[in-house]
Amino acid sequence: MAEIILVTGGARSGKSALAERLAQSCGNKVIYIATSEPFDDEMQSRIDRHRARRDAGWRTVDAPLELPDMLVQTDGDAPRLVDCLTMWLNNLIYHNRDVGDEMNRLIKVISEQQADLVMVTNEIGSGLVPQTAEARKFRDLAGELNQMVAQAASQVYLSVSGIPVKIK
Repeated sequence: MAEIILVTGGARSGKSALAERLAQSCGNKVIYIATSEPFDDEMQSRIDRHRARRDAGWRTVDAPLELPDMLVQTDGDAPRLVDCLTMWLNNLIYHNRDVGDEMNRLIKVISEQQADLVMVTNEIGSGLVPQTAEARKFRDLAGELNQMVAQAASQVYLSVSGIPVKIK
């Protein structure tokens, strides 16, 4: 049975670095499943910094939209790290995908995994209520996705100011 680990936290909370350590503890060669699309120079710079942190033992694959399919394709002996679910959700909305169907498909695929899986997500529901209906919808969908994945996970960590707190 695969270990399914969810790492959540706020912006710049240390969740990606924590997830990388957890994934490496599952095995030496890790497959990094990146969901970001470099829409601008600043995002490309963030992606480059994340890649520079990882050594040659990491294999990176991109899955900005087809995350469930990539999980199926990469399921095997190597642990995987997905960074991040919130960006994947953003991409689904941006590309007018059926978010509910995609979230349900992701949960089904997660439940069938044979290799260990670490996933990163943002905890965005702890702040102010967003001003726009679109932003409130995103916040609500992210909260729903996080709850679904946390329920499916065997372990859940909250990263706060670089300090991991195991909550499940």
